[in-house]
Amino acid sequence: MSPLHTKAMPPFSSTTPMSPLRLRLRARHSSSTSHPSRSWDPHAAFAAATERARSGNLTPEDAHNLFDELLRQGNPVLERPLNNLLAALARAPASAACSDGPALAVNLFSRISQGARRRVAHPTAYTYGILMDCCCRAHRLDLAFAFFGRLLRTGLKAGVIQVCTLLKGLCRAKRADEALDVLLHRMPELGCTPYVVAYNTVIHGFFREGQVGKACNLFHEMRQQGVTPDVVTYNSVIDALCKAKAMDKAEYFLGQMVDDGVVPDNVTYNSLIHGYSSSGHWKEAVRVFKEMTSRRVTPDVHTYNMFMTFLCKHGRSKEAAGIFDTMAMKGLKPDNVSYAILLHGYATEGCLVDMINLFNAMERDCILPDCHIFSILINAYAKSGKLDKAMLIFNEMQKQGLSPDAFTYSTVIHAFCKKGRLDDAVIKFNQMIDTGVRPDTAVYSSLIQGFCIHGDLVKAKEYVTEMMKKGMLPPDIKFFHSIMQNLCTEGRVIEAQDILDLMVHTGERPNVVTFSVLVGGYCLVRKMADASKVFDDMVSYGLEPCNIMYGILINGYCKNRRIDDGLIRFKEMLHKGLKPTTFNYNVILNGLFLAGRTVAAKEKFDEMVESGVSVCIDTYSIVLGGLCRNGCSSEAITLFRKLSAMNVKFDITIVNTIIGAFYRVERNQEAKDLFAAIPANGLVPNSVTYTIMMTNLIKEGSVEEADNLFLSMENSGCSANSYLLNHVIRRLLQKGEIVKAGNYMSKVDVKSYSLEAKTVSLLISLFSREGKYRDHIKLLPTKYQFLEEPATVE
Repeated sequence: MSPLHTKAMPPFSSTTPMSPLRLRLRARHSSSTSHPSRSWDPHAAFAAATERARSGNLTPEDAHNLFDELLRQGNPVLERPLNNLLAALARAPASAACSDGPALAVNLFSRISQGARRRVAHPTAYTYGILMDCCCRAHRLDLAFAFFGRLLRTGLKAGVIQVCTLLKGLCRAKRADEALDVLLHRMPELGCTPYVVAYNTVIHGFFREGQVGKACNLFHEMRQQGVTPDVVTYNSVIDALCKAKAMDKAEYFLGQMVDDGVVPDNVTYNSLIHGYSSSGHWKEAVRVFKEMTSRRVTPDVHTYNMFMTFLCKHGRSKEAAGIFDTMAMKGLKPDNVSYAILLHGYATEGCLVDMINLFNAMERDCILPDCHIFSILINAYAKSGKLDKAMLIFNEMQKQGLSPDAFTYSTVIHAFCKKGRLDDAVIKFNQMIDTGVRPDTAVYSSLIQGFCIHGDLVKAKEYVTEMMKKGMLPPDIKFFHSIMQNLCTEGRVIEAQDILDLMVHTGERPNVVTFSVLVGGYCLVRKMADASKVFDDMVSYGLEPCNIMYGILINGYCKNRRIDDGLIRFKEMLHKGLKPTTFNYNVILNGLFLAGRTVAAKEKFDEMVESGVSVCIDTYSIVLGGLCRNGCSSEAITLFRKLSAMNVKFDITIVNTIIGAFYRVERNQEAKDLFAAIPANGLVPNSVTYTIMMTNLIKEGSVEEADNLFLSMENSGCSANSYLLNHVIRRLLQKGEIVKAGNYMSKVDVKSYSLEAKTVSLLISLFSREGKYRDHIKLLPTKYQFLEEPATVE
C-alpha cells in the first residue's frame, strides 16, 4: 500500500471557529406584539417550507420568518422536518427566489444553535451531515471540518454517511490524497468500516485529478480488503480509461466487470462508445452499440448524441440527421444538445438551408433554443459572409429574452472586423460592456487585427493598451506575424512593416520569423532591393539569418529572374557555415531551371545527392519538370525509369509530367500505358492528367476516345475545370471538330465558366475569315455566333 500513503490529516476534533457563509446574522424582531398563538404547528410549517425549497420559490426572507416564529413560539421542531428543510436547501439550485441554498441552510442552523434561550431543535448526526454537505457545496471545506468536529464534541457517533460527505468535499477540492488517508486510516479509527461508496468516491477523485495509477491501485486494494466493486466503481474506472484513450484497459475492466457478475448499464456502454468515437474508431463504437442492444441495455439520447457528434465532426451531417430521425422513431426526444450537434454539423459544412430548417423544427417540437444554439446560427451566417442575416438572428435572440454571451459577441465582432465594418464592431463592443459581458482576449484580438488590417494602427494600439490595463495578456508575436503575413500576401508590405512598432509596444521583440515575413513580402512585390535591405537590417539588429531566411531571399531572386544574385546569397550561406537543406537546394534548382541553365541545374542536383542532403518528392518534381520545360524530355524519362527501379514513390504531379514528356517525344503508347497504371500505383488522376490525355488524344485524331475519357472522368467524381475545357475546345477547333467544340463550349456555360482570352482569340481568328469555319459557324451554340455578318439591306 505504499503508493497510497499520504500526509497526515489534522485531528477531527478541530476547534476551527465557525464563520458565516457570506450571509451574516442580523438581529431580527417580530413586528407582532400579540401573544404567541398556541395553534402554530412547527412540523406543518416546516413541511410547507420544504416543499417550497424543493420547487425553488422559498426566499431567504420567508425562511428567516419561519425561524423567527420557531424561536418565538419555543415549540421544538422534530429532527425529521428540520433535516428535510435543510437537505432541500442544500440541494436547491440557484433560483430567482434564493441564489445560495446551502449558505442559507447554514445560516438558519446558526440561529437555532447560537444564543437561543430555549432549545427548539435537537440536531442529530444526520443534521450535521447535511450541514457539512452544505459547506462542501459552498466550497468551504474548512467549515465542513468544523461541523464534523462539533459533531464529535456533542457525543454523537459519526457514521459512514458523514465521513463520505467529507470524502466528497476533499475530492471536489482536488485533495484526493487526503481523502485516501481518511478512507484508509481515520474511518477505522472512528469505528466506521470503509464500504463501496467511500471507495468509489476516492477512486473517482483520483481519476478527476488525472492520477490514474493511484485510482487503479485503490481499486485493487478495495478488492483485497473484501469490498466488492459495484457498477458505479466499474463505470468510474472504465469512463476514466476511455477519456484517457486507454481502450484496451477499458475493455479489460469491462470483461472483469461481467465476470464479477456486475451488469453493465447505459453509463458503461456510453463511456466505451465515447472513447472509441472520440478516437476516430467508428467501427469499434458501432460494435459496442450492437453489444449494448444485444444485452438489452436501451440506448438513451446521450448515446445517439455521441454518434451524431462523430459523424458531424467528420463532415457526415446527412448521416447524423438519419440518426437524429432514428431517435424520434424509437420514442426518444432529442434534447438541446442533439439539436446543437446537428446544427453545428450543418453550419460547418455550409448547409445553411438544412440548418435553418432544423432550427425552425425546434419551435414545432416545443424545444426552446438556448444561447449556444443561437450562437451556432450567428457564427454560421457570419462566416459565410451573410452578416445581415446573422444580425437578424442576433436580434431575434434578444427578443426571446436571451442575453448574448462572450462567444456570441466575439463571433459578431470578429465578422464585422473581417468585413471592414469597424464602426459596427465597436458599437457591439460597447454594447457588450454596457450589458455586463466581459470582453475576452478573442474580442480584443479581433478588434486589434481589424484596425491593423484596415490601416488604423493608432486605434489598434489603444485596444492593446486597454487590454493590458485590464490585466489581460496582449497578443503574442505569432498573432502579429499572422497580420503581417496577410498584409504581405496582399502586397501591402510597408503597412506590414509598420506593425513592428505595435509589436514592440506590447513588449515583443522582433525575431527571425518577423524579418522573414517582410523579406518574403518584398520578394512577392518584386522589390528585391528592399528585401535585401530588410535582410541586412536583421543582421544589424543582432539576429543571425537561418537556412529558411536565406531560402526565402534566394527564392525571391530566382522568381524575379536574378539567378546570379541568388547564387551569390547561396554561396554566402555556405561561407557562414550554414549547411544547405532540401528547401535551399529545391529553391536554387528551380531558379536554375527557370533561367534555362539546365547544365548548371543538373550539376547542382548531383552536388545535392553527393552531399547527403535528403532528396524529397518535391525535388524530383522540380528536376523532372525542369528537364521537360527545357527540351530534355527524353532525359526526364530516363531519370524517371531509373528512379522507378529504385522504388521511389511518385505523386500524380510527377506522373502527369512524364505522361506529357512521352507525348512530346511521340511515345504515345507509353504515355497511355503510364496513364492506365495510375490506379495500380495507388494514385488518382486529376484534372491536369485528363487535360494532358484528352488534348493529346484529339491531336492524334482519337476524338471519340477523348470523349469517352471525359465521361469516365466525370463518372469517377473528378469535375472538369475551366482550364481543361478551354484546352479541349482550342484543340478541337484546331482539328476542325466544330460540332464537338460546340458541345464543350456548352459545358462551359453549364458550369458558369468563361472562355479564356486564348480561346476567344482563336475563335475570332478562325471564324472571321471566309472558309469552312465561317460556313459552319451556326454549328456553335447561339451565344457564340457573334461573328456572323449582319444582314444587309438592298
